[in-house]
Amino acid sequence: MNYLSVENIAKSYGERVLFSEISFGINEGQKIGFVAKNGTGKTSLLNMLSGEDSPDTGEIVFRKNLKTAFLSQEPNLDPGLTIEETILASDNPILNIIAQYEKALKNPQDTETYQAAFDAMDAHNAWDFETRYTQILYKLKLDDLNLKVKNLSGGQKKRLALASALLQNPDLLIMDEPTNHLDLEMIEWLEQLFATENFTIFMVTHDRYFLERVCNQIIELDEGNLYSYKGNYSYYLEKRDARIENQATETAKAKQLYKKELDWMRRQPKARTTKSKSRIDDFSEIKQRAHQRRNDHEVQLELNMERLGTKVVELHNVSKSYGDKELFNNFDYNFLKGERVGIIGKNGTGKSTFLNMLTGQLVPDTGKVVIGETVQFGYYTQKGITIKPGQKVIEVVREFGDYIPLKKGRQISAAQLLERFLFDRKKQYDFVEKLSGGERKRLYLCTVLIKNPNFLILDEPTNDLDIVTLNVLESFLLDFPGCLIVVSHDRYFMDKIVDHLFVFKGEGEIQDFPGNYSDYRVYEDSKPSKSASEENTKPKNDWKKDQTKAKLSYNEQKEHSRLEKEIATLEKEREALQNKFATEGWDGEEIDKQSKVLQEIIDSISEKEMRWFELSEKLEG
Repeated sequence: MNYLSVENIAKSYGERVLFSEISFGINEGQKIGFVAKNGTGKTSLLNMLSGEDSPDTGEIVFRKNLKTAFLSQEPNLDPGLTIEETILASDNPILNIIAQYEKALKNPQDTETYQAAFDAMDAHNAWDFETRYTQILYKLKLDDLNLKVKNLSGGQKKRLALASALLQNPDLLIMDEPTNHLDLEMIEWLEQLFATENFTIFMVTHDRYFLERVCNQIIELDEGNLYSYKGNYSYYLEKRDARIENQATETAKAKQLYKKELDWMRRQPKARTTKSKSRIDDFSEIKQRAHQRRNDHEVQLELNMERLGTKVVELHNVSKSYGDKELFNNFDYNFLKGERVGIIGKNGTGKSTFLNMLTGQLVPDTGKVVIGETVQFGYYTQKGITIKPGQKVIEVVREFGDYIPLKKGRQISAAQLLERFLFDRKKQYDFVEKLSGGERKRLYLCTVLIKNPNFLILDEPTNDLDIVTLNVLESFLLDFPGCLIVVSHDRYFMDKIVDHLFVFKGEGEIQDFPGNYSDYRVYEDSKPSKSASEENTKPKNDWKKDQTKAKLSYNEQKEHSRLEKEIATLEKEREALQNKFATEGWDGEEIDKQSKVLQEIIDSISEKEMRWFELSEKLEG
């Protein structure tokens, strides 16, 4: 079933042509990855598919009543809404039914409202969707539904927008870099969700493992032409290389023919026959084919870095905490020349704090960081480049000088340096604010590297970079002779670049693992889970006892689950009220009033716990 057809669309900005006359379709069940270089129109195309922009020519035709959801790189959320209100604002009526049920759980004394909410859940078969709703919020760490959007970090906003898109239950899900701001655990959960469930997806992502494991089709926009490959990322790479090789062969043949025809053109007399005029007309086409050239330049930079001495960076019993949250405790490590360390861990476990402490921007609570005399840090942070209004690309580099020193006393101009970072002469005079997200990141990387660091720290360098630029960056880093630390959620990038890992496990623990990310996943997956261990130690005849257990009815199972939530809610209310007795300074009359409320809550908890134990005993037999 065809969901969407893109028919001969074109898009330009002034003289800059992004693409023209491109066509493709999206059918039910397809999971399409869209691949193109930064600045060639990926986000523009996604904005057209989402209805936020329109093509200059051509049209995009949607199937009637098609329900779509769009996840942009920079979500446009209402700052005045809470997390829950943002999700409920999506176009899915079941979410409102679940919200009413959750609200009724907080006021169990209002039995009429609760029963109405319970019946609505039954009538719309919303129980399974409630489980999905809860799972998505839990996996994306959106636990406090009352937080305002304006108080969320950029990563939290992206995760909220992703949750909202998933919970709309769309026919077609359009996404721009869905894995940005997700930790590795979230990415692997999302990967599994998309790979196993019946989604129809059109997405742009730099995460090559994600493309490999989720997509069943790759569409590439290359040099203004569209190419489609029915397979995953590995299949695409294989066929793309074959296509480029074939194009190179055809171009070589065209060059030979061009030389022959050029010689003929030079020898022709002025009088032309009909046949010769036809040959002259064909000559311009041959010339065009012969002069085709792929724009696959690579970043090349011969760093004039100072050699590292015997002492690089030493960490002695370093600890850091924020309040009761311990990030790392008594951590010791001596960096050696040429080390290539990857840092992984869940968001909030202290990765960026560790880097800031390493570079002297933060002071440890205990211990010390000793920096060698010859160490020159290059620190690529998540914040990226600071954009100055009206500043042009070349002016950013000229702040470091008109000429940049290289090895052996050589130097290059600012313009030549930018060309090595894939900014042609025309692009160098664009305003920085007009660059795509990936182009800004590439420019920022340029400003970090021209300082000639010998200890390079990259905090999420792959976000917003296209796959072509990532391959170029990887090639550069593989040849980098200094020390390297990389924090990244891009598993493919980490596997290729680093030799060992610092795994931030939370609660102050940092594990030094000797291998790359895939090695670590194999190691973790090989460890027996707690449930598996318990199962192995269980007596073999336990299953017979299990068969004799009494079963709860369907309604009793729902009641059992509902009671757990109600008890947890009431316990929070009790704790909050008890705390107020110590802090509010109430007079005697108010204390008596609030004491009665507290007693009602305690009695309600006791009553519900008695019923919960009754059902639990029946369940356990």
